[in-house]
Amino acid sequence: MASIFTKIINREIPGHIVAENEDFLAFLDINPLVKGHCLVVTKRPVDYIFHLEDDELAKLHVFSKKVALAIERVVPCLRIGVAVIGLEVPHVHVHLVPLNDMDDINFSRPKLTPSQEELADTAAKISQQVLL
Repeated sequence: MASIFTKIINREIPGHIVAENEDFLAFLDINPLVKGHCLVVTKRPVDYIFHLEDDELAKLHVFSKKVALAIERVVPCLRIGVAVIGLEVPHVHVHLVPLNDMDDINFSRPKLTPSQEELADTAAKISQQVLL
């Protein structure tokens, strides 16, 4: 069965996409920890990040870096935190979270519920800053 991320990749369900190439897709988390929280996913459906081929893992991080730098240009923050948890959706994904303090990347805290309009606006701004 396809994961929710596969459905976003295939455009079967909407996603607020900020960047894409032949191997990866980056989009906003719809229930972010903070404004600008993005997910970077592999287009190839792999469950566990350490099951990626070495070159694919390296490319995932390079792509994530480009998205993170774009987020920094849009969302005021001290840096971008990176988290790979991988338990909630069985599909490789990297969380990119704008940080101003350690609690910004606390996954046990309540999530934000931005409107679709807010998400679309943030996604458009980040997308304009991605240098692929």
